[in-house]
Amino acid sequence: MAADRSPIIFWYRRDLRLRDNPALHWASGQKKPVICLFIFDEHADWPLGEASLWWLHHSLGSLARDIKLAGNQLRLFAGDTETIIDQVMSDTGARSIAWNRRYEPHAIEIDKRIKARYQQQGIEVYSAAGNLSHEPWQVTKENKDPYRVFTAYWRASLKHDNLPVTPIVKTIPNTRKKLPKEQSLDSLELLPTLPWAGEFPAHWTPGEAGAANNLKTLLKSRITAYDQARDIPASPGTSQLSPHLAFGEISPRQINASVATKLKNKTLIRDDNVNTFLKEIGWREFAYHLMYHYPHTVDQPLDARFKKFPWKKPKAKEIERWQQGNTGIPLVDAGMRQLWQTGWMHNRVRMIVGSLLIKNMGYHWLEGARWFWDTLVDADLASNTMGWQWVAGSGADAAPYFRVFNPVRQGERFDPQGDYVRQWVPEIAGLPNKHIHSPWTASAAELQQASIILGETYPNPIVDLKLSRVEALDRFAKIKTHIK
Repeated sequence: MAADRSPIIFWYRRDLRLRDNPALHWASGQKKPVICLFIFDEHADWPLGEASLWWLHHSLGSLARDIKLAGNQLRLFAGDTETIIDQVMSDTGARSIAWNRRYEPHAIEIDKRIKARYQQQGIEVYSAAGNLSHEPWQVTKENKDPYRVFTAYWRASLKHDNLPVTPIVKTIPNTRKKLPKEQSLDSLELLPTLPWAGEFPAHWTPGEAGAANNLKTLLKSRITAYDQARDIPASPGTSQLSPHLAFGEISPRQINASVATKLKNKTLIRDDNVNTFLKEIGWREFAYHLMYHYPHTVDQPLDARFKKFPWKKPKAKEIERWQQGNTGIPLVDAGMRQLWQTGWMHNRVRMIVGSLLIKNMGYHWLEGARWFWDTLVDADLASNTMGWQWVAGSGADAAPYFRVFNPVRQGERFDPQGDYVRQWVPEIAGLPNKHIHSPWTASAAELQQASIILGETYPNPIVDLKLSRVEALDRFAKIKTHIK
């Protein structure tokens, strides 16, 4: 009896790599041809934003080159996910499909439907844990309830071994058959039509090789000062791995394993810098833990009290000033302009711009979450949701709504020389350090010397920071008596 040589479909999603790709590793080891499939479905829930589409275009190009070196080819399609998979199944005679699990609510529903339908048809379905160090259901309380505070989650996660790193896939058995409706990368038309992403290539190298280089740079130099440098927005002190993680060009398991190897070989010392970095990877895991156990939080508050929160009705002009970095509050404007020009914003500044929008301006956190989703190259539904709910005080956090970041004090503490502000808000660069974060406190003579006319060359503050903080606390007082 002839051996079954029907191909296996490997369905690429947010796992655009050959290293530590367990589902691809399984498919490639079955001694059958593998169809490496990627589907661009723009009608899915939370379709990718413009910045992410730019990254996806270049990441797919990099992946296609890597797959070609492994003896195979990346098959690209656009359209309804389930329809295309059905069609590829029919066209190729495939009797198996493999993928790495995703944890977004809409992705879980699609996976469940496909798995149930194909298993009923006798088609083999193989899914693997390829995107996290722990599955979201692995780290729970003794009674199986999910954690809602990071510190407790982090302590519990340390009692669990990370999922193993699978070997790189060097050879992928191929079938040369061209598939109907297969598309080229350019025909997907992922790149933004507006030239706003022109500076992205100067800051980013999408793809698995770019991820590996950033990890190498981190472990060679940046991690030795990570604990403090990660808070300085003018300093290149962060890992720069977030977009690579978001698209699965590197896995958290690879990162943790690389750190562990360095520690074992004594080329790295376990200290506050290493521990803080590993905690940052843990925060990402926690975000997925929360999204999996509380799927409604992608657009609804985790803290039920906030269902009654008196958010202000959005004013388009005010929202646009915030989006464009024209609030008249330098640290906020610097962050928003960095975001627009590079597709990324320093993490501490993300909290500050979010606090201004939510607390001082009084707008719903989804206004910010949607803007970040569209403009961040590292847009990740779990991390984006957790970050905005954390700032709003409506998420899984021990410090609730009354935490209001003061952008002036934050600037004075973390950008004391004004380097970050001067880089991104050059029209106020001539101000002395004592006024660089609060131009409205400068004298008329100081403003004139710096060639600044408030309200003309640089806007007046969009809100009074002290008064708006009081108003924010008053709004919170209206809901805080509700039981959490």
